Parts: sequence; structure tokens; C-alpha cells
Amino acid sequence: MEQERLHPEATGELSNLLYDICLAAKIISRQVRRAGLTDILGAAGTVNVQGEVQQNLDVFANETVRNAVQHTGRVCVMASEEDEDPIPVPVPDDRRAGKYVLLFDPLDGSTNIDVNVSIGTIFSIHKRVTVGGQPGMLEDCLQVGRRQVAAGYILYGSSTMLVYTTGRGVHGFTLDPTIGEFLLSHPQITTPEVGKYYSVNESNWNRWTPPVQRVVMAFKNGDGKVQSKNARYIGSLVADFHRNLISGGIFLYPADTRSPQGKLRLLYEAAPLAFVVEQAGGAATDGRRPILDTVPESLHQRAPLVIGSKADVDFATSILRAEPAPAVPASR
Repeated sequence: MEQERLHPEATGELSNLLYDICLAAKIISRQVRRAGLTDILGAAGTVNVQGEVQQNLDVFANETVRNAVQHTGRVCVMASEEDEDPIPVPVPDDRRAGKYVLLFDPLDGSTNIDVNVSIGTIFSIHKRVTVGGQPGMLEDCLQVGRRQVAAGYILYGSSTMLVYTTGRGVHGFTLDPTIGEFLLSHPQITTPEVGKYYSVNESNWNRWTPPVQRVVMAFKNGDGKVQSKNARYIGSLVADFHRNLISGGIFLYPADTRSPQGKLRLLYEAAPLAFVVEQAGGAATDGRRPILDTVPESLHQRAPLVIGSKADVDFATSILRAEPAPAVPASR
């Protein structure tokens, strides 16, 4: 709202959309904190479009975000990691469709739910590119990351925290459960130029290419260009990213022989977090080029991800560029 006052032409719709997302976050946070006391732990018995077993909280979070925004008139179309196709937004006869597009991962790290590890919601907001007045289309969802107008995540951990950017710095808000509001707790977050941590799933070592192994070995043991770092890997992207954003570090999820196009989703995970980290002074690449310059070709496109403190990402990218580019087009 403070940023909104700096722009007389602002309508307040983006601020209200962020409020809608905050409402969904409060509801999800309440359910996450009661997960061990209610019948919402465990698998839902269904598989999402990614081929992953859905958890009960996955389904709950997905429906919560959808319900919080689809009837407000602020969005024209949505897309979720859990749904195969774009989510249509009804347009009442007496008004036009909204001008924003919402892409989201309703509950990142959901495999950690049952063991009480921090999880999160990731979101990305674009302006529509198709003609207004009618529901949005797939074209509105497939926009390059540089065109995001807002992005962020909600971390459900020891406290519930919202971290977001609208292109003018990164700010963190912590949920005060006694009054039910997100309060500014981390203004103007800046990530250190060089980090102290590296985060990667080293069980994939034998599936990595030699350049990836060289990067990880350098972060582990140090070499002439980089000092050794401490290994910290939670296995929940939002949690690993948040720690490295605040304390400094690098997160890697490179391509491997099992996932030659990468594992993480470009639109729902890589691009929004790349927008956040660049606004905080960090960097994010796929090993060759900035994530925010990657043009999406499909709704559930995957991408390798190297993200975190700028000097560390630059070092990793300088080595990974030696890898041959994947020959197979990115796909679902």
C-alpha cells in the first residue's frame, strides 16, 4: 500500500489481489498447524498432473487459493501445479474479466507434511496479454518471467511468513496469529553477495554430469575460486530458498539422467523465486541463462535451477555453461 501511494495511476487491484492471497495463506496456515490433530495428514489417493501422489493438504491448499481469488474479479485466469489445464475464472455478466494472471504452487514440499517440516505456497502474478473483457487463455499463462508484476511465497514454519516483491525490493511479513494480520518484519531484504551454505540433493550424484559434480565438489571442499561452504538441505524448496535468501547461500537442482530437463517447474517454482532473488540482489539461472529470460512453451515445463547469492550463482554458471544443451525440447 505504501508503494501504491507513489503511483497515482494505481487502481489498488494488485494490492487487493495480494490481500486475497494472504487470506488463502491464513487459512492454509491454520490447517497446517492443526494437521496432526485433524484428519488431513497422509496421501489423498490421487495423482496430480506431474505424476506425483497428492497429499490431503495439497488438495486443500489448491482449493483454498482458487476459492480466495476466482470470484473477486481481479484475475482472468489461473494455473496451478496441481491442475493439468488453466483454471477458468467465471466472468459475471455485469463486469469484465480481471486484468491479472495468477500462477501458483499451492503447497511446495508437501511430501514433508507428515514429518512436520516447513512447507510453503509459491505464487506468480502477470498482467494478461490477451484482449480484456473475456476469460484469460493459455497465452496469458505462458509469459516470460521478466514480465511478472509480483511474485513471492508464504513459508509455514516456526512462524508463518509472507515474502514478496512487486519489482521494487523484497519485503517480509510475519503473521501475528493473535490479530490475524501479516506485519512487516523484514523490510528491504538483501541477500549476501557470497553465501555460507550450499543446498543440493547429493544422493543424485551418480546421475549428474561432470560439470555439475565439479560445482558441488567446489562448494563442499573449496577450490581456488570459491571457499568451502556448509551443506544444508531440507528438501522443501521454499524452506531451503528462504534460509539462503536471509543468510546467504546457493540452492541447486540441476538436470540429471533421470530428469534431463530438470525437475522443478518453471512457472510455479523457478520463475517466481528467481524474481524474488534478483530483487534481493541475488541471481537465478538454469545453468546457462537467467531463469527470468526463459520463454515457457508449456504450462508444466520443467527447468534446472541454480539460485541464491550472486557470486555463488555466477561461479556455478561459469562451469555449467560447458555442458552440452539438452537436445529434447522442454515439456510437461
